[in-house]
Amino acid sequence: MRVQSPPRLWNLAAANLLRDNEASAITALEYLPTELFPPLFMEAFNGRHSETLKAMVQAWPFVRLPLGGLMHMPQEETFQAVLDGLDVLLAQKAPSRRCKLRVLDLRNTGQDFWNTWSGARAPDTSSSSSMAPVAEDSSRTEQPLPALKVFIGLSLDERKLDEFLSYLMGWVEKREGSIHLCCKMLSILSEPIMNVMDVLRKVQLGCIQELHVDCNWTLPTLASFAPLLGQMTNMRIFFLSRVHMYIPTRQEQQYVVQFTSQFLRLHHLRDLYMESPSFLEGRLDQMLRCLENPLDNLSITSCQLTESDLAHLSQCPSIRQLKGLDLHGVTLTSFSPELLQVLLEKVAATLRELDLDQCRIMDSHLEAILPALSRCSQLRSLSLCGNFFSMATMEKLLRHTAGLPSLSQELYPAPRESYSPQGTFHPTRLASLGAALFEILRGLGRPRTIQLSSSSCPHCSNRIFYHTESIVYP
Repeated sequence: MRVQSPPRLWNLAAANLLRDNEASAITALEYLPTELFPPLFMEAFNGRHSETLKAMVQAWPFVRLPLGGLMHMPQEETFQAVLDGLDVLLAQKAPSRRCKLRVLDLRNTGQDFWNTWSGARAPDTSSSSSMAPVAEDSSRTEQPLPALKVFIGLSLDERKLDEFLSYLMGWVEKREGSIHLCCKMLSILSEPIMNVMDVLRKVQLGCIQELHVDCNWTLPTLASFAPLLGQMTNMRIFFLSRVHMYIPTRQEQQYVVQFTSQFLRLHHLRDLYMESPSFLEGRLDQMLRCLENPLDNLSITSCQLTESDLAHLSQCPSIRQLKGLDLHGVTLTSFSPELLQVLLEKVAATLRELDLDQCRIMDSHLEAILPALSRCSQLRSLSLCGNFFSMATMEKLLRHTAGLPSLSQELYPAPRESYSPQGTFHPTRLASLGAALFEILRGLGRPRTIQLSSSSCPHCSNRIFYHTESIVYP
Protein backbone atom coordinates (compact mmCIF):
# COMPACT_ATOMS: atom_id res chain seq x y z
CA MET A 1 0.00 0.00 0.00
CA ARG A 2 1.43 3.39 -1.06
CA VAL A 3 1.61 6.06 1.65
CA GLN A 4 1.03 9.54 0.26
CA SER A 5 3.25 12.31 1.58
CA PRO A 6 1.69 15.72 2.29
CA PRO A 7 1.80 18.04 -0.77
CA ARG A 8 3.88 20.57 1.21
CA LEU A 9 6.66 17.99 1.60
CA TRP A 10 6.51 17.29 -2.15
CA ASN A 11 7.02 21.00 -2.84
CA LEU A 12 9.98 21.16 -0.45
CA ALA A 13 11.54 18.11 -2.07
CA ALA A 14 11.07 19.59 -5.54
CA ALA A 15 12.62 22.91 -4.47
CA ASN A 16 15.59 21.08 -2.94
CA LEU A 17 16.20 19.14 -6.15
CA LEU A 18 16.42 22.31 -8.21
CA ARG A 19 18.41 24.11 -5.53
CA ASP A 20 21.27 21.66 -5.96
CA ASN A 21 21.54 22.00 -9.76
CA GLU A 22 19.54 21.19 -12.88
CA ALA A 23 21.75 18.26 -13.80
CA SER A 24 20.92 16.53 -10.51
CA ALA A 25 17.22 17.07 -11.02
CA ILE A 26 17.37 15.68 -14.57
CA THR A 27 19.34 12.63 -13.46
CA ALA A 28 16.81 11.94 -10.70
CA LEU A 29 13.84 11.86 -13.10
CA GLU A 30 14.31 8.18 -13.90
CA TYR A 31 13.73 7.26 -10.25
CA LEU A 32 11.59 10.19 -9.11
CA PRO A 33 8.29 9.23 -7.40
CA THR A 34 5.27 10.11 -9.50
CA GLU A 35 4.01 12.44 -6.76
CA LEU A 36 7.06 14.67 -7.19
CA PHE A 37 6.61 15.33 -10.91
CA PRO A 38 3.91 18.04 -10.72
CA PRO A 39 5.55 20.09 -7.91
CA LEU A 40 8.96 19.77 -9.61
CA PHE A 41 7.43 20.84 -12.93
CA MET A 42 5.84 23.90 -11.29
CA GLU A 43 9.13 24.84 -9.64
CA ALA A 44 10.99 24.44 -12.94
CA PHE A 45 8.34 26.36 -14.89
CA ASN A 46 8.16 29.30 -12.49
CA GLY A 47 11.94 29.34 -12.12
CA ARG A 48 12.54 29.09 -15.88
CA HIS A 49 14.69 25.98 -15.63
CA SER A 50 14.48 25.16 -19.34
CA GLU A 51 16.64 22.04 -19.40
CA THR A 52 14.69 20.46 -16.54
CA LEU A 53 11.38 21.24 -18.28
CA LYS A 54 12.65 19.72 -21.53
CA ALA A 55 13.67 16.52 -19.74
CA MET A 56 10.48 16.31 -17.68
CA VAL A 57 8.28 16.41 -20.78
CA GLN A 58 10.08 13.34 -22.07
CA ALA A 59 9.40 11.44 -18.81
CA TRP A 60 5.96 12.87 -17.90
CA PRO A 61 4.08 10.03 -16.12
CA PHE A 62 0.55 11.32 -16.83
CA VAL A 63 -1.51 11.16 -20.02
CA ARG A 64 -2.21 14.90 -19.94
CA LEU A 65 0.03 17.89 -19.33
CA PRO A 66 -2.34 20.81 -18.54
CA LEU A 67 0.24 23.50 -19.31
CA GLY A 68 -2.40 26.18 -19.93
CA GLY A 69 -3.18 26.21 -16.22
CA LEU A 70 0.32 27.60 -15.57
CA MET A 71 0.58 30.00 -18.53
CA HIS A 72 -1.16 33.08 -17.16
CA MET A 73 1.63 35.14 -18.72
CA PRO A 74 3.20 33.07 -21.52
CA GLN A 75 6.99 33.04 -21.30
CA GLU A 76 8.68 32.27 -24.58
CA GLU A 77 11.67 30.58 -22.97
CA THR A 78 9.69 28.07 -20.89
CA PHE A 79 7.16 27.38 -23.64
CA GLN A 80 10.00 26.75 -26.08
CA ALA A 81 11.55 24.31 -23.59
CA VAL A 82 8.31 22.30 -23.46
CA LEU A 83 8.09 22.17 -27.26
CA ASP A 84 11.74 21.14 -27.47
CA GLY A 85 11.00 18.29 -25.08
CA LEU A 86 8.08 17.23 -27.25
CA ASP A 87 10.29 17.27 -30.34
CA VAL A 88 12.69 14.85 -28.67
CA LEU A 89 9.77 12.69 -27.54
CA LEU A 90 8.28 12.60 -31.04
CA ALA A 91 11.63 11.68 -32.56
CA GLN A 92 12.10 8.69 -30.26
CA LYS A 93 11.37 5.28 -31.71
CA ALA A 94 10.63 4.06 -28.17
CA PRO A 95 9.48 6.45 -25.41
CA SER A 96 10.86 6.58 -21.90
CA ARG A 97 9.79 3.57 -19.83
CA ARG A 98 7.54 5.79 -17.70
CA CYS A 99 6.41 8.48 -20.16
CA LYS A 100 2.66 8.42 -20.70
CA LEU A 101 2.15 11.87 -22.24
CA ARG A 102 -0.32 11.94 -25.15
CA VAL A 103 -2.14 15.28 -24.59
CA LEU A 104 -0.72 18.80 -24.22
CA ASP A 105 -3.53 21.07 -23.00
CA LEU A 106 -2.87 24.80 -23.60
CA ARG A 107 -6.36 25.96 -22.60
CA ASN A 108 -6.95 27.89 -19.41
CA THR A 109 -7.81 24.67 -17.59
CA GLY A 110 -6.00 22.27 -15.32
CA GLN A 111 -6.01 24.45 -12.19
CA ASP A 112 -7.50 21.57 -10.20
CA PHE A 113 -4.56 19.38 -11.18
CA TRP A 114 -1.90 21.91 -10.16
CA ASN A 115 -3.80 23.00 -7.02
CA THR A 116 -3.94 19.40 -5.83
CA TRP A 117 -0.23 18.89 -6.19
CA SER A 118 0.65 22.29 -4.75
CA GLY A 119 -1.29 21.55 -1.57
CA ALA A 120 -4.11 24.03 -2.22
CA ARG A 121 -6.49 21.08 -2.46
CA ALA A 122 -6.31 17.74 -0.73
CA PRO A 123 -5.51 14.88 -3.13
CA ASP A 124 -7.96 12.04 -3.61
CA THR A 125 -5.92 9.22 -5.09
CA SER A 126 -8.79 6.78 -4.80
CA SER A 127 -10.83 8.61 -7.45
CA SER A 128 -8.22 10.34 -9.61
CA SER A 129 -6.57 8.12 -12.17
CA SER A 130 -4.34 11.01 -13.24
CA MET A 131 -2.62 10.86 -9.83
CA ALA A 132 -2.05 7.13 -9.77
CA PRO A 133 1.48 5.79 -10.34
CA VAL A 134 2.22 4.65 -13.87
CA ALA A 135 3.22 1.05 -14.43
CA GLU A 136 5.68 0.22 -17.17
CA ASP A 137 4.10 -1.15 -20.33
CA SER A 138 6.64 -3.17 -22.25
CA SER A 139 4.36 -3.40 -25.30
CA ARG A 140 4.75 0.34 -25.90
CA THR A 141 8.39 -0.11 -26.85
CA GLU A 142 7.37 -2.14 -29.89
CA GLN A 143 4.75 0.22 -31.32
CA PRO A 144 5.07 3.69 -32.89
CA LEU A 145 3.68 6.53 -30.84
CA PRO A 146 0.23 7.76 -31.86
CA ALA A 147 -0.16 11.43 -32.76
CA LEU A 148 0.16 13.83 -29.85
CA LYS A 149 -2.98 15.91 -29.24
CA VAL A 150 -2.56 19.62 -28.50
CA PHE A 151 -5.69 21.31 -27.17
CA ILE A 152 -6.13 25.07 -27.53
CA GLY A 153 -8.96 27.61 -27.36
CA LEU A 154 -9.32 29.74 -30.50
CA SER A 155 -10.86 33.18 -30.84
CA LEU A 156 -10.18 34.76 -34.24
CA ASP A 157 -10.80 38.48 -34.50
CA GLU A 158 -9.56 41.49 -36.46
CA ARG A 159 -6.19 41.42 -34.75
CA LYS A 160 -3.39 39.26 -36.05
CA LEU A 161 -2.68 36.05 -34.19
CA ASP A 162 -0.62 36.81 -31.12
CA GLU A 163 3.03 35.80 -31.10
CA PHE A 164 2.42 32.73 -28.94
CA LEU A 165 -0.34 31.35 -31.19
CA SER A 166 1.52 32.17 -34.39
CA TYR A 167 4.56 30.28 -33.17
CA LEU A 168 2.45 27.31 -32.12
CA MET A 169 0.73 27.20 -35.53
CA GLY A 170 4.08 27.15 -37.30
CA TRP A 171 5.37 24.43 -34.99
CA VAL A 172 2.30 22.26 -35.63
CA GLU A 173 2.44 22.78 -39.39
CA LYS A 174 6.03 21.51 -39.56
CA ARG A 175 5.05 18.34 -37.67
CA GLU A 176 1.98 17.38 -39.67
CA GLY A 177 0.99 13.81 -38.90
CA SER A 178 2.71 13.77 -35.52
CA ILE A 179 0.56 16.50 -33.96
CA HIS A 180 -3.22 16.81 -33.91
CA LEU A 181 -4.23 20.39 -33.08
CA CYS A 182 -7.60 20.19 -31.33
CA CYS A 183 -10.02 22.96 -30.44
CA LYS A 184 -13.34 22.24 -28.72
CA MET A 185 -14.63 25.83 -28.76
CA LEU A 186 -13.99 28.16 -31.70
CA SER A 187 -15.03 31.82 -31.94
CA ILE A 188 -14.73 33.74 -35.22
CA LEU A 189 -15.11 37.48 -34.68
CA SER A 190 -14.62 39.63 -37.79
CA GLU A 191 -11.45 37.88 -38.96
CA PRO A 192 -10.99 38.04 -42.78
CA ILE A 193 -12.19 34.75 -44.24
CA MET A 194 -8.82 33.88 -45.83
CA ASN A 195 -7.10 34.17 -42.44
CA VAL A 196 -9.79 32.02 -40.85
CA MET A 197 -9.42 29.31 -43.47
CA ASP A 198 -5.64 29.38 -43.19
CA VAL A 199 -5.80 28.78 -39.43
CA LEU A 200 -8.50 26.12 -39.62
CA ARG A 201 -6.52 24.07 -42.14
CA LYS A 202 -4.16 23.29 -39.24
CA VAL A 203 -6.94 22.30 -36.81
CA GLN A 204 -8.62 18.91 -36.48
CA LEU A 205 -12.09 20.18 -37.35
CA GLY A 206 -13.75 17.02 -36.04
CA CYS A 207 -12.75 18.07 -32.51
CA ILE A 208 -14.80 21.28 -32.54
CA GLN A 209 -17.90 21.00 -30.36
CA GLU A 210 -18.95 24.65 -30.13
CA LEU A 211 -18.72 27.28 -32.88
CA HIS A 212 -19.52 31.00 -32.64
CA VAL A 213 -19.48 33.02 -35.86
CA ASP A 214 -20.20 36.69 -35.17
CA CYS A 215 -18.99 38.53 -38.26
CA ASN A 216 -20.09 40.97 -40.90
CA TRP A 217 -19.85 38.26 -43.51
CA THR A 218 -21.74 38.34 -46.78
CA LEU A 219 -23.66 35.34 -48.06
CA PRO A 220 -20.88 34.41 -50.56
CA THR A 221 -18.37 34.48 -47.69
CA LEU A 222 -20.57 32.18 -45.63
CA ALA A 223 -20.82 29.83 -48.61
CA SER A 224 -17.03 29.71 -48.94
CA PHE A 225 -16.80 28.79 -45.24
CA ALA A 226 -19.44 26.07 -45.59
CA PRO A 227 -17.11 23.17 -46.53
CA LEU A 228 -15.14 23.72 -43.29
CA LEU A 229 -18.41 23.78 -41.34
CA GLY A 230 -19.34 20.40 -42.77
CA GLN A 231 -16.14 18.88 -41.40
CA MET A 232 -17.06 19.84 -37.82
CA THR A 233 -18.97 16.60 -37.47
CA ASN A 234 -18.92 16.53 -33.66
CA MET A 235 -20.29 20.04 -33.20
CA ARG A 236 -23.05 20.37 -30.61
CA ILE A 237 -23.54 24.15 -30.43
CA PHE A 238 -23.60 26.54 -33.40
CA PHE A 239 -24.13 30.29 -33.12
CA LEU A 240 -24.31 32.41 -36.29
CA SER A 241 -24.83 36.16 -36.36
CA ARG A 242 -24.69 39.12 -38.74
CA VAL A 243 -24.58 37.55 -42.18
CA HIS A 244 -25.59 40.17 -44.76
CA MET A 245 -27.29 39.45 -48.06
CA TYR A 246 -26.95 42.86 -49.73
CA ILE A 247 -28.23 42.92 -53.33
CA PRO A 248 -29.81 39.61 -54.43
CA THR A 249 -28.00 37.84 -57.24
CA ARG A 250 -28.68 34.79 -59.37
CA GLN A 251 -26.21 32.82 -57.30
CA GLU A 252 -27.97 33.62 -54.03
CA GLN A 253 -29.91 30.34 -54.02
CA GLN A 254 -26.73 28.40 -54.72
CA TYR A 255 -25.00 30.08 -51.76
CA VAL A 256 -27.86 29.19 -49.43
CA VAL A 257 -27.76 25.55 -50.55
CA GLN A 258 -23.98 25.42 -50.07
CA PHE A 259 -24.48 26.51 -46.47
CA THR A 260 -27.62 24.63 -45.44
CA SER A 261 -26.53 21.31 -46.99
CA GLN A 262 -23.67 21.11 -44.46
CA PHE A 263 -26.17 20.48 -41.66
CA LEU A 264 -26.60 16.97 -43.07
CA ARG A 265 -23.15 16.19 -41.66
CA LEU A 266 -23.68 17.71 -38.21
CA HIS A 267 -25.08 14.59 -36.58
CA HIS A 268 -24.40 15.76 -33.01
CA LEU A 269 -25.85 19.28 -33.30
CA ARG A 270 -28.16 20.03 -30.38
CA ASP A 271 -28.22 23.83 -29.99
CA LEU A 272 -28.69 26.12 -33.00
CA TYR A 273 -28.70 29.91 -32.60
CA MET A 274 -29.13 32.15 -35.65
CA GLU A 275 -29.33 35.92 -35.25
CA SER A 276 -30.54 37.99 -38.21
CA PRO A 277 -30.38 35.19 -40.81
CA SER A 278 -32.12 37.28 -43.49
CA PHE A 279 -30.97 34.88 -46.21
CA LEU A 280 -33.31 32.20 -44.80
CA GLU A 281 -36.51 34.19 -45.38
CA GLY A 282 -38.72 32.00 -47.53
CA ARG A 283 -36.04 29.28 -47.49
CA LEU A 284 -36.12 28.05 -43.90
CA ASP A 285 -37.28 24.63 -45.08
CA GLN A 286 -33.96 24.13 -46.90
CA MET A 287 -32.14 24.20 -43.58
CA LEU A 288 -34.79 22.36 -41.58
CA ARG A 289 -34.85 19.33 -43.85
CA CYS A 290 -31.08 18.99 -43.38
CA LEU A 291 -31.47 18.67 -39.60
CA GLU A 292 -31.65 14.93 -39.07
CA ASN A 293 -31.40 14.73 -35.26
CA PRO A 294 -33.44 16.24 -32.41
CA LEU A 295 -32.47 19.73 -31.24
CA ASP A 296 -32.44 20.85 -27.60
CA ASN A 297 -32.46 24.58 -28.33
CA LEU A 298 -33.44 26.56 -31.42
CA SER A 299 -33.09 30.32 -31.75
CA ILE A 300 -34.00 32.21 -34.94
CA THR A 301 -34.16 35.90 -34.12
CA SER A 302 -34.31 39.46 -35.44
CA CYS A 303 -35.36 38.58 -38.97
CA GLN A 304 -38.37 38.23 -41.25
CA LEU A 305 -39.92 34.83 -41.84
CA THR A 306 -42.75 33.91 -44.16
CA GLU A 307 -45.90 32.02 -43.25
CA SER A 308 -44.46 29.08 -45.18
CA ASP A 309 -41.29 29.23 -43.00
CA LEU A 310 -43.35 29.00 -39.81
CA ALA A 311 -45.41 26.15 -41.24
CA HIS A 312 -42.26 24.19 -42.09
CA LEU A 313 -40.86 24.89 -38.62
CA SER A 314 -43.96 23.51 -36.92
CA GLN A 315 -43.68 20.31 -38.99
CA CYS A 316 -39.93 19.79 -38.58
CA PRO A 317 -39.17 16.44 -36.85
CA SER A 318 -36.06 17.88 -35.18
CA ILE A 319 -38.09 20.14 -32.86
CA ARG A 320 -40.16 17.43 -31.19
CA GLN A 321 -37.85 17.29 -28.15
CA LEU A 322 -37.10 21.01 -28.03
CA LYS A 323 -36.27 22.49 -24.61
CA GLY A 324 -35.66 26.09 -25.66
CA LEU A 325 -37.35 28.13 -28.41
CA ASP A 326 -36.39 31.76 -29.11
CA LEU A 327 -38.12 33.73 -31.87
CA HIS A 328 -37.63 37.23 -30.50
CA GLY A 329 -37.69 39.93 -33.12
CA VAL A 330 -39.61 37.79 -35.65
CA THR A 331 -42.87 39.47 -36.68
CA LEU A 332 -45.68 36.97 -36.18
CA THR A 333 -48.74 39.19 -36.66
CA SER A 334 -48.92 38.68 -40.43
CA PHE A 335 -49.41 34.93 -39.98
CA SER A 336 -52.39 32.85 -39.06
CA PRO A 337 -52.20 32.45 -35.26
CA GLU A 338 -52.95 28.75 -35.70
CA LEU A 339 -49.42 28.24 -37.03
CA LEU A 340 -47.85 29.32 -33.75
CA GLN A 341 -50.44 27.27 -31.91
CA VAL A 342 -49.43 24.14 -33.86
CA LEU A 343 -45.76 24.89 -33.18
CA LEU A 344 -46.32 25.12 -29.42
CA GLU A 345 -48.40 21.94 -29.40
CA LYS A 346 -45.51 20.05 -31.05
CA VAL A 347 -43.05 21.09 -28.31
CA ALA A 348 -45.45 21.22 -25.35
CA ALA A 349 -44.15 18.03 -23.72
CA THR A 350 -40.51 19.17 -23.48
CA LEU A 351 -40.33 22.98 -23.78
CA ARG A 352 -38.66 24.73 -20.83
CA GLU A 353 -37.85 28.21 -22.19
CA LEU A 354 -39.91 30.30 -24.61
CA ASP A 355 -38.94 33.78 -25.84
CA LEU A 356 -41.41 35.65 -28.04
CA ASP A 357 -40.20 39.19 -27.29
CA GLN A 358 -40.72 41.91 -29.90
CA CYS A 359 -42.88 39.70 -32.12
CA ARG A 360 -45.70 42.27 -32.42
CA ILE A 361 -48.16 39.81 -30.96
CA MET A 362 -51.60 41.33 -30.33
CA ASP A 363 -54.55 40.20 -28.19
CA SER A 364 -56.07 37.92 -30.81
CA HIS A 365 -52.79 36.13 -31.48
CA LEU A 366 -52.02 35.57 -27.81
CA GLU A 367 -55.53 34.31 -27.04
CA ALA A 368 -55.23 31.81 -29.92
CA ILE A 369 -52.10 30.23 -28.45
CA LEU A 370 -53.12 30.24 -24.78
CA PRO A 371 -54.56 26.68 -24.82
CA ALA A 372 -51.34 25.31 -26.32
CA LEU A 373 -49.26 27.41 -23.93
CA SER A 374 -51.12 26.01 -20.94
CA ARG A 375 -50.08 22.49 -22.00
CA CYS A 376 -46.34 23.29 -21.85
CA SER A 377 -46.01 21.44 -18.57
CA GLN A 378 -42.20 21.73 -18.34
CA LEU A 379 -42.07 25.48 -19.02
CA ARG A 380 -39.73 27.36 -16.68
CA SER A 381 -39.21 30.69 -18.44
CA LEU A 382 -41.67 32.68 -20.54
CA SER A 383 -40.87 36.08 -22.06
CA LEU A 384 -43.37 38.12 -24.09
CA CYS A 385 -41.90 41.61 -23.65
CA GLY A 386 -42.25 44.21 -26.38
CA ASN A 387 -45.68 43.01 -27.51
CA PHE A 388 -49.01 44.82 -27.03
CA PHE A 389 -51.71 43.22 -24.85
CA SER A 390 -54.72 44.60 -23.05
CA MET A 391 -55.35 44.16 -19.34
CA ALA A 392 -58.14 41.67 -20.10
CA THR A 393 -55.78 39.52 -22.19
CA MET A 394 -53.11 39.73 -19.48
CA GLU A 395 -55.61 38.29 -17.01
CA LYS A 396 -56.35 35.40 -19.40
CA LEU A 397 -52.61 34.81 -19.77
CA LEU A 398 -52.12 34.60 -16.00
CA ARG A 399 -55.02 32.20 -15.60
CA HIS A 400 -53.83 29.89 -18.41
CA THR A 401 -50.30 29.73 -17.03
CA ALA A 402 -51.35 29.27 -13.40
CA GLY A 403 -51.27 25.50 -13.76
CA LEU A 404 -47.69 25.29 -15.02
CA PRO A 405 -45.81 23.89 -12.00
CA SER A 406 -42.26 24.71 -13.13
CA LEU A 407 -42.85 28.25 -14.43
CA SER A 408 -40.60 30.53 -12.35
CA GLN A 409 -39.56 33.34 -14.68
CA GLU A 410 -42.33 35.39 -16.28
CA LEU A 411 -41.55 38.54 -18.28
CA TYR A 412 -44.55 40.31 -19.79
CA PRO A 413 -45.24 43.65 -21.47
CA ALA A 414 -46.98 46.42 -19.58
CA PRO A 415 -50.71 46.29 -20.41
CA ARG A 416 -51.93 48.53 -23.21
CA GLU A 417 -53.82 50.64 -20.68
CA SER A 418 -50.43 51.84 -19.34
CA TYR A 419 -50.13 54.08 -22.40
CA SER A 420 -51.96 57.18 -23.52
CA PRO A 421 -53.79 57.20 -26.88
CA GLN A 422 -50.69 58.92 -28.28
CA GLY A 423 -48.47 56.03 -27.10
CA THR A 424 -46.89 57.76 -24.12
CA PHE A 425 -46.05 55.42 -21.28
CA HIS A 426 -47.33 56.38 -17.79
CA PRO A 427 -45.60 54.64 -14.86
CA THR A 428 -48.39 55.64 -12.48
CA ARG A 429 -50.93 53.81 -14.61
CA LEU A 430 -48.75 50.73 -14.59
CA ALA A 431 -48.52 50.87 -10.80
CA SER A 432 -52.31 50.91 -10.57
CA LEU A 433 -52.67 48.07 -13.07
CA GLY A 434 -49.99 46.16 -11.18
CA ALA A 435 -52.11 46.29 -8.06
CA ALA A 436 -55.01 44.80 -10.00
CA LEU A 437 -52.77 42.04 -11.37
CA PHE A 438 -51.61 41.28 -7.84
CA GLU A 439 -55.23 40.68 -6.83
CA ILE A 440 -55.61 38.32 -9.79
CA LEU A 441 -52.53 36.39 -8.67
CA ARG A 442 -53.87 36.22 -5.12
CA GLY A 443 -57.14 34.86 -6.44
CA LEU A 444 -55.27 32.14 -8.30
CA GLY A 445 -53.64 31.14 -5.01
CA ARG A 446 -50.18 30.18 -6.27
CA PRO A 447 -46.91 31.97 -5.33
CA ARG A 448 -45.59 33.80 -8.40
CA THR A 449 -43.33 36.65 -9.41
CA ILE A 450 -44.02 38.40 -12.69
CA GLN A 451 -42.20 41.31 -14.27
CA LEU A 452 -43.88 43.88 -16.49
CA SER A 453 -41.73 45.88 -18.93
CA SER A 454 -42.72 48.93 -20.92
CA SER A 455 -41.89 49.39 -24.60
CA SER A 456 -38.27 49.27 -25.67
CA CYS A 457 -36.19 52.38 -25.29
CA PRO A 458 -35.66 54.02 -28.73
CA HIS A 459 -32.08 54.93 -27.75
CA CYS A 460 -31.06 51.42 -26.73
CA SER A 461 -31.12 47.88 -28.04
CA ASN A 462 -34.60 46.51 -28.59
CA ARG A 463 -33.80 43.93 -25.92
CA ILE A 464 -33.42 46.58 -23.16
CA PHE A 465 -36.46 48.01 -21.41
CA TYR A 466 -36.51 51.29 -19.57
CA HIS A 467 -39.15 50.52 -16.96
CA THR A 468 -39.81 47.29 -15.13
CA GLU A 469 -42.42 46.60 -12.48
CA SER A 470 -42.19 43.43 -10.35
CA ILE A 471 -45.32 41.89 -8.92
CA VAL A 472 -44.70 39.32 -6.22
CA TYR A 473 -47.36 37.10 -4.67
CA PRO A 474 -47.51 36.43 -1.81
